[in-house]
Amino acid sequence: MKSQKDILKSIEGLSDIMENGKLILDACCGSRMFWFDKHNPLALFVDKRSEIVTAKDRDKIRTIEIKPDIIADFTHLPFEDNSFYMVVFDPPHLKTLGTTSWMAKKYGKLPKDWQLLIHDGFTECMRVLKPNGTLIFKWNESEIKAAEVLSVIPFKPLFGHTTGRQSKTIWMCFMKLSINE
Repeated sequence: MKSQKDILKSIEGLSDIMENGKLILDACCGSRMFWFDKHNPLALFVDKRSEIVTAKDRDKIRTIEIKPDIIADFTHLPFEDNSFYMVVFDPPHLKTLGTTSWMAKKYGKLPKDWQLLIHDGFTECMRVLKPNGTLIFKWNESEIKAAEVLSVIPFKPLFGHTTGRQSKTIWMCFMKLSINE
């Protein structure tokens, strides 16, 4: 079985249709936790921070590395319109964390005006998505219900799936149709 890298090498001219040689944008990658291949050659990893994070969590010292390919805020992405075939959007989900907590350092923390942040981030992710492209959105309902989040974004999901130990994480799939432009 060919690897993704081998497949990319075998397709002539693919880099001409890819933004920075990439098909997929992860708009807020963090430590790339849900990626099977954390260095996937198809993906461009973006985050607003680049750092090694260490914190105490349940009497253990934990460390993760946040090392995006490009440092940028997901509400102001430095890409042209219609650049990527797929966008992955997994923004911070929690607003009541302490600033020094492991969860805040690992995932980030929502501001008080989180509705504007999510609206602007989602709109920006759709802007850089190619027509008929796919946006994968991940949300955890521990503090804010998905219905409340969906009420602040101007797009509707096609389908989704609930996962997690307590079934609070929801993966949703959106498609940028020409009527969404």
